[in-house]
Amino acid sequence: MVRVVVVDDHALVREGLALVLDAHPDITVVGQSADGAGLLSVLTSGSEPVDVVLLDLYLPGMDGLETLRRVRTEIAEPPAVLMLTTIGRRHEIRQALADGAAGFVLKDATGAELGAAVRGAQDGITVISSAAAAELSAPGPSGLTLRERDVLSLLGSGLSNRDIAQRLGLAERTVKVHVGNVLAKLGVASRTQAALRAGDVLGESQSSSR
Repeated sequence: MVRVVVVDDHALVREGLALVLDAHPDITVVGQSADGAGLLSVLTSGSEPVDVVLLDLYLPGMDGLETLRRVRTEIAEPPAVLMLTTIGRRHEIRQALADGAAGFVLKDATGAELGAAVRGAQDGITVISSAAAAELSAPGPSGLTLRERDVLSLLGSGLSNRDIAQRLGLAERTVKVHVGNVLAKLGVASRTQAALRAGDVLGESQSSSR
């Protein structure tokens, strides 16, 4: 049984999500909270083991990203945290994943998709909804996707394909494809040339996102 806590500042949404999740025979909602402080209280009380937290990104006071960071740093054995929102913005999706989120789910997900996401988080699988994945794949100012910029950043640090694969949790052959795409989009002929351009290209991307 996967034990879930739902965190959302809207009671109707919170209770609706709990009903949807409780309809799955292998999932049970063991707690609800309207904010991050309430979630931390639930997790530190030890009254009920928690496997997965479904956490709204936009919360009053301490927002979802800050709540995620505190769960990851203050809870001895933190549960998997699935971020939940109606809107998927690229920089927020990326930040949440970088901070250790188990996935990113939009509120328009079906009951089946939500259940699958919770099970995936419990199993240690990074779960990203199709809409959020599309946002991550959208090209930035340089024409590179977020994943390609991650690869370029590591290229700039001198890492090999194998090292990049280990760092990003990808197959080495997948990294090879990304490297080829990076070279083609930057119009360079070698990894060395791409590495030399990494600082300028990534700097432009960061400036445009502000």
